[in-house]
Amino acid sequence: MKKISILIPCFNEEENVVPISNEIVKIFENNLSAYDYEIIFIDNCSVDNTRVLLREICAKNKKIKAIFNARNFGQFNSPYYGICQVSGDCVIMICADFQDPLELIPVFVAEWEKGYKIISGIKITSKENKLMRFLRTCYYKTIRKMSEIEQIEHFTGFGLYDKSFIDVLKNLHDPTPFLRGIVAELGFKRKDIQYEQQKRLRGKTKNNWYTLYDAAMLSFTSYTKIGLRVAAILGFITAGITLVIAFIYFIYKLLYWDSFSAGIAPLIIGVFFLGSLQLFFIGFIGEYVLSINTRLMNRPLVIEEERINFTSTAN
Repeated sequence: MKKISILIPCFNEEENVVPISNEIVKIFENNLSAYDYEIIFIDNCSVDNTRVLLREICAKNKKIKAIFNARNFGQFNSPYYGICQVSGDCVIMICADFQDPLELIPVFVAEWEKGYKIISGIKITSKENKLMRFLRTCYYKTIRKMSEIEQIEHFTGFGLYDKSFIDVLKNLHDPTPFLRGIVAELGFKRKDIQYEQQKRLRGKTKNNWYTLYDAAMLSFTSYTKIGLRVAAILGFITAGITLVIAFIYFIYKLLYWDSFSAGIAPLIIGVFFLGSLQLFFIGFIGEYVLSINTRLMNRPLVIEEERINFTSTAN
């Protein structure tokens, strides 16, 4: 009997962990009874009642497991680490907030049985804030054009991954993994399933402008180099324009020594413009340096505090 793993990353999801576990169990009992299953919650150091509820769930059903992180290791490390801990023939990663439609689980499994190693859920529409939807679309299109690897638009990680692909993830040893990019770069035969993203059923979203910026910078520094090229090219162009303007001012001053007044305004504007340009690209280059530094330190993805209902040690 094939075994399907369900991975649910969570952080402060006390209102959702019980309902989503109940719904997934029902799906396996009613629609996927021919398969064995395990449900793994990886908790990113929640500070609400999430862990208490997870202990209760795990006590009632030994097929439901939990990993408690020692601290919050971020929105990318924790799910990636969780994928590497499953024991099933495939794993389906789902958000705990019900924004990913659970009814697609049997659809993913059916496509997996056809031979696809990766089934990715693609948001074609969303009930989220329209401004956020627009900004996400702009981001995806920008990163897709800038990256040498064809990125998957509106893919958040929701999908099914075959054990063969999980083995690839285990051997990467990347301390700053970006799963969406890895799927596009190293993924096997893939099937895209379109869906409408629902509103969060309960609780508040943990994403904010900083986490979204962090995700954008990780994808930029991992899969693009055009930013550095733009910095260099723009620097050359700006230097050339500045030299031309300086030469023109010099000639005018020689020809019209008494009547031509250069003034201080062009100087102030030029200093502020060049200064802001330098600060922007210093910060942008700093993101690449930070990414390199993190990879060189090679810290563990996650430090576990506790795991429940696992019969063997961590992989």
